[in-house]
Amino acid sequence: MIAPPPMPPRRALHGENVRRIMVRQGLTLLEVVDATGLDERTIRSILRGTTQPHARTLHKLATGLGIDADELFVDPIEEATRFDYRANPSAASIVRRHPDLFANWTPADFEEYFSRVGVGGELTEEGALAYAAATNRRRELMTQVAVILESAESEHLSDIVDMLYRRVTVIE
Repeated sequence: MIAPPPMPPRRALHGENVRRIMVRQGLTLLEVVDATGLDERTIRSILRGTTQPHARTLHKLATGLGIDADELFVDPIEEATRFDYRANPSAASIVRRHPDLFANWTPADFEEYFSRVGVGGELTEEGALAYAAATNRRRELMTQVAVILESAESEHLSDIVDMLYRRVTVIE
């Protein structure tokens, strides 16, 4: 039997996240020490990733930095690839003005919306609202499909979907 490959070493996310937060907030090491009440040696070891801090240390760190403690556990690579909603204020403004249209949206729905609306130039509010309405209609349709698939009509839906799929994928 072949042995499984060794697990990669566990990354010390706390230090990378503290460093990212320090840059975002424009803080120096001494400012973090003052804000958190932790000693400089503790902060340095967290930044280097040479220590696994206790829960109360992480709590002090989060409180002092004014962040949610969960932010200390975020994978920095994942964080770097997330869409920055602040980069698209027109789309955010539309969401604030029409909360009913965006009710029950998932984080993935918002990711898609913010990555499309206003990218490469301002999209009109009408266009953004039409996109949101179309997204909601697709969600309703998928809910209906899920219900039908759990019913005695599932075979009929399957036949209809197969026929429509063939129609839209035929290369002429």
